[in-house]
Amino acid sequence: MLKQILPKWFLGLSASAWLLVNTFVCGLLVLLLGIVKLLIPLKFISTALHFFYGMWCKGNHIGLRIASDKIQVRLPKELHAQGWYLLISNHLSWLDIVVLSAMEVLPAPKFFLKDELKYIPFIGTGAWAMGMPFMKRASKAQIAKNPKLKGMDVERTKSSCRNFRDHPTTVINFVEGTRHTKAKHQRQQSPFKHLLKPKAGGVAFALEVLSDQLDGMLNATLVYELDGEHICRSFMLGRVNTIDIKIDYIAMADIPLGNYQSDKAYRVQFQAFMNTVWQRKDSQLEAHWLRRSAPEDTLSEEIKQL
Repeated sequence: MLKQILPKWFLGLSASAWLLVNTFVCGLLVLLLGIVKLLIPLKFISTALHFFYGMWCKGNHIGLRIASDKIQVRLPKELHAQGWYLLISNHLSWLDIVVLSAMEVLPAPKFFLKDELKYIPFIGTGAWAMGMPFMKRASKAQIAKNPKLKGMDVERTKSSCRNFRDHPTTVINFVEGTRHTKAKHQRQQSPFKHLLKPKAGGVAFALEVLSDQLDGMLNATLVYELDGEHICRSFMLGRVNTIDIKIDYIAMADIPLGNYQSDKAYRVQFQAFMNTVWQRKDSQLEAHWLRRSAPEDTLSEEIKQL
């Protein structure tokens, strides 16, 4: 009732302030415990780390509820709170991290992050303390100058993923590798209407390390309906009307497994698999926006043709 009275800009700014304070407090506690764990690697410290990380996730859930009019979540029946999953998702905004971490049904969501983010106070440092993998890709030119760089990212990913074995975990990978924008979409000449090209390497590395423990792969599709073009700015002004999250389940038996780094045939096979998954996601997004824009009398026929 109170949300209907208060102006949207006030709710947006209040939610943004809440998220900042939540990140500062929980991020600081996680960082301090991470340093203690580095010096004294005891099990109860790891338990405390996960407790405060869980508090950050709950705080994000509250922040989203303050600002957003409607949050729609569709989950697969196979998902359970004590499982281990690899979740892949499209990437639209910095807000994606808040949205996915705020989903209380997901076991301890952990993210694949760009290496540069480790230097961001409270966010990057907290992720370091939680043992999340930071991806630092070496270019072909860099590898040519220093062959030792080849495979370094693979080993770092494997080492980080092994740390997830002790607690039920959802390893989250934004497969496009960067946030979607119109400029990036045009520059890539992406074959997908609503998505950038998927980068399969990080997913394959995580599967190689964790496949014997994973209960399945989760495929998340994020959509924001807002009054504006910039998602974070719209959220801060209370103009995000709907956040829509649809998660599909992919059984481990349906996912090709192998050595992505050394097996060229498997690499081609897995890239084809990811392209198929991405094509389905693109069709889901197209259907979503058709439902929002098409006249009711033509809607069912248009969706049927996807």
